[in-house]
Amino acid sequence: MSEPQRPVVFIHGLWLHATSWTPWMEYFQQHGYQPIAPGWPGDPDTVEQARQHPELIADHGIEDVTEHYAKIVAELEVPPILIGHSFGGMIAEKLLGENHGAAAIGIDAAQIKGVLPLPLSSLRATLPVFKNPANKHRAVSLTADEFRYSFGNALSEDESQALFDKWTIPAPGRPLFEAAAANFSLHSPAKVQTDNADRGPLLLVMASEDHTVPESITKSTFKQYRHSSAVTELLEFAGRGHSLTIDAGWRDVADGCLGWLTEQGL
Repeated sequence: MSEPQRPVVFIHGLWLHATSWTPWMEYFQQHGYQPIAPGWPGDPDTVEQARQHPELIADHGIEDVTEHYAKIVAELEVPPILIGHSFGGMIAEKLLGENHGAAAIGIDAAQIKGVLPLPLSSLRATLPVFKNPANKHRAVSLTADEFRYSFGNALSEDESQALFDKWTIPAPGRPLFEAAAANFSLHSPAKVQTDNADRGPLLLVMASEDHTVPESITKSTFKQYRHSSAVTELLEFAGRGHSLTIDAGWRDVADGCLGWLTEQGL
């Protein structure tokens, strides 16, 4: 019998719907993988439904989301490759640290416990959530201008608007509040088992123009893994912003990920 295709679990971050991974899924399938892109707990099936029912998305935290994906991974025939963007990247790191996958790629992954300080651009990008403490228990939407600063700053205004119209959904505020308080909490849900030497390989992808997760965050995250002998590598995309998984240059990022997986024998 032939070996089953290696599954790939794509994990979206805040403000993007799971279907934003569709081009990636098609591309990875063409390269012999078996991709899936499950939504976060409570995520409706479509962008439109998510916009109409933000209450379904609200109040889901980091542990809630991690456990949700851990159950999905446990049902797969073989350990998957985990690929996450932004907070999805953090979730992928947590799952890999707990040995729930064969490898992980965190693309502009959100800051984990131990990463300091938080750059001003990150604070501005997340201000729509932090400006009201009650947003911790709500789902918050971005305006087109807020999306342009947080995601589309390296794009034309027209492309940023088009991506905003196509993919954005409300996002739960809880993960941002949890990450912001991580270094003041002994048992923060943003803690990752960075010292695990038995985990699979990890690639951290960073974009040089990212306002939401600047390179300084990714480089600091990389340093958190210094006590592990497991493979941990960095890959930079110059001139790219937080939209790098969904904008016109997404294939370059996908090719970088595929090339790295080939190097790892995956």
